[in-house]
Amino acid sequence: MSKHTIKNYGIETRAIHAGSRPDSETGARNTPIYQTTSYVFDDADHAADLFNLQTFGFIYSRLTNPTVAVLEERIANLENGRAAVCCASGHSAQFLAFFSLMEPGDRFLASRNLYGGSITQFGTSFKRLGWHVDFVDATDLEAVKQAITPDHKAFFIEPLANPGGVVLDTQALADLAHENNMPLVVDNTLATPMLFQPFDHGADIITHSTTKFLAGHGTSMGGAIVEKGTFDWATAGKYPTLCEPDPAYHGMRFFETFGDFGFSMKTRCVGLRDFGPAMSPTNAFNTITGIETLHLRMERHVQNALKVANFLENHPKVSWVSYAGLPSSPYYELAQKYMPKGAGSVFTFGVKGGYEAGVKLVESVNLISHLANIGDTRSLIIHPASTTHRQLTEDQQIAAGAGPDVLRLSIGLETADDIIRDLDEALS
Repeated sequence: MSKHTIKNYGIETRAIHAGSRPDSETGARNTPIYQTTSYVFDDADHAADLFNLQTFGFIYSRLTNPTVAVLEERIANLENGRAAVCCASGHSAQFLAFFSLMEPGDRFLASRNLYGGSITQFGTSFKRLGWHVDFVDATDLEAVKQAITPDHKAFFIEPLANPGGVVLDTQALADLAHENNMPLVVDNTLATPMLFQPFDHGADIITHSTTKFLAGHGTSMGGAIVEKGTFDWATAGKYPTLCEPDPAYHGMRFFETFGDFGFSMKTRCVGLRDFGPAMSPTNAFNTITGIETLHLRMERHVQNALKVANFLENHPKVSWVSYAGLPSSPYYELAQKYMPKGAGSVFTFGVKGGYEAGVKLVESVNLISHLANIGDTRSLIIHPASTTHRQLTEDQQIAAGAGPDVLRLSIGLETADDIIRDLDEALS
């Protein structure tokens, strides 16, 4: 299947076939792990053309690797994007995306409903690079309108937020971003392309922690940046890294040269080259294998999550449940609009008794694993206030949906009744 014809197939077929083909040398049907650092050049001219970006090929596995390239093409295909760049983690994906957009002193806007590590990365570590963030309540469109300034270079959101089950009006936020000449950057980790297609609703760039649902088995770190290819970086007038001559490539202008995948080429050829957060071939292989069952896993994930959320909503020791798949959720209608196949399998609930009761619960589960991850085949639980969000103030924790009484669940693929029994016994 060529990359042109595969677009005509269903997303389940594409999850298995996109980007891969039998190995031309051996006939191996699965994508091999190309565990190599570098690649032999045909001759000096071939090497020069590769380094000058005048031809495409493999130079060094910090930049490109055949196993990783299959994964990149597959993720781009599933997201209906123009190109993708894979890297070592979801955090490195966010870093590389902003590196291709920002200059020292620049500002960007971000939803306040984000993974706690992203809030810290944006608000603390990025500041040391001279990149400044303004957090906003992205559920309030009027507040977003008031927060946007001409200085903002991007707007970053999680359409399905980690950990609070918040669903955002992605298309409305994209419209606001475009009215102000900036791209909407979307973290699609929790929904995956099986439940939500951000590019169909105005997004311009997608990031993933492939560590989570795409890989799916809790074995392999990774990240991805996907470009839609339709944002006009030149007309927007505020992206010199993409539109002005790059001194490292003899004055090449990435957007002018590569057009609808100029952002991806800049991210790979400068960001990956100079900072080096490359994805390993083995992790790429494991993620490719995981994606082959993504459609099946996401279906079971959301079935189980809805059953568990319904159980918790009626439990006497639970004060509230925040899952957009429940009719009681304020985000239920948005979830039905944007994610009709299900609102994911990561959600939060509040246990009566606050912080101490939350700690007691995670220490009492048996089947469910207490650890800092999501998107595994296994059901996982964490108390964010004492772990992933502990670096935030209590006000910041509450704003991020991770207050002292909050537990986050990532519902796995076990028998739903077993997950429910484990929670019931731990709550009791």
